[in-house]
Amino acid sequence: MATATAVENKSSGVPPKRRKNALSDGQGRLAGILLSPTLLVILVVVGIPIILSIRESFFRVNDGVDPVTGLVGGGEQFVGLQNYTAIFGGQNQVVGAYGSMDRFWNAFINTSLFTVVCVLLETVLGVAMALIMSKAFKGRGVVRAGILVPWAIPTIVSALMWKLIFDEAGVMNRVLGTQILWLADDNPAFWAVVIADVWKTAPFIGLLTLAGLQTIPAEVYEAAKVDGATAWQQFTRITLPMVKPTLVVAVLFRTLDTMRMFDLPWGMVGQGKYYVETLSIFAYQEALQQRYGQASAYSIILFLYIMLIAYLFVKLLGADVVGDNAPPKKKKKKRKGRSVDSEERAGSAATLEMTGGNH
Repeated sequence: MATATAVENKSSGVPPKRRKNALSDGQGRLAGILLSPTLLVILVVVGIPIILSIRESFFRVNDGVDPVTGLVGGGEQFVGLQNYTAIFGGQNQVVGAYGSMDRFWNAFINTSLFTVVCVLLETVLGVAMALIMSKAFKGRGVVRAGILVPWAIPTIVSALMWKLIFDEAGVMNRVLGTQILWLADDNPAFWAVVIADVWKTAPFIGLLTLAGLQTIPAEVYEAAKVDGATAWQQFTRITLPMVKPTLVVAVLFRTLDTMRMFDLPWGMVGQGKYYVETLSIFAYQEALQQRYGQASAYSIILFLYIMLIAYLFVKLLGADVVGDNAPPKKKKKKRKGRSVDSEERAGSAATLEMTGGNH
């Protein structure tokens, strides 16, 4: 019976149905088996600390005196949402670049401004670097290596190096012929951190953009030149649209990385400098003071802030961070038990027979 069915399918042009194997299509059990080690590591390294931080944000350390025993209290007590509501109470006033305000909001604004200014400058310089590295010229390999060197240097090493450059008697003041206190708790400290961050991480965007530029066929630019397109028109109408998916993902990664900035301002300017204090630094200093509940609350708010920005990037700008935006495959339409393709093959065969009969 099975043999007769196979012969019938072969004669009708319909390929025989194959039994699906859960371990061969890459979508079933095999995918789960291959992904399980990575998911386990993510759960241990990321998931568990987040859960513990959420739990810790609802507690506070007992540091008062017990009225019954007269002893200093120990352990923790559940305080509910008090750690979160205290953020909006304005009890910890500091003086920063934006006047006197709560320390949390000062750090929040610093974090947001660092993100906007740094990512904007890094994107412009990164695209320029990618355009330079994509050109064919003598010594291109040396130029590429030189551009990527800052990105390969550890951040804390870059921070200490730029700390020497921005010192009162450092190279920057000698070149400019000024005596600016770059590392004091003032506005110049903000721009010193911006310069150091742009110098270090602009090559990252340049590297990813270069990968996108190399996928653009050279024939497209040749056709544009034949049509009389200028260099600016080629850049705005060919380069940017075709490199946009890669560029958006690169900007997203840099945005999320800048929002958690810690080691660069910490290593360059130091602690207790409210002009450059970020949310990561603020949460770390709270933890150093053994205020673990408050530090956890600040960290969770920063985590939610980063998740919101990532969601907006994916939804509004279409950042394809997992590569699942491929066009869906067209489904074959079924008609009276036979597919459209089989009917087309049958029609083509009939046409060939008619043509052969005429000859």
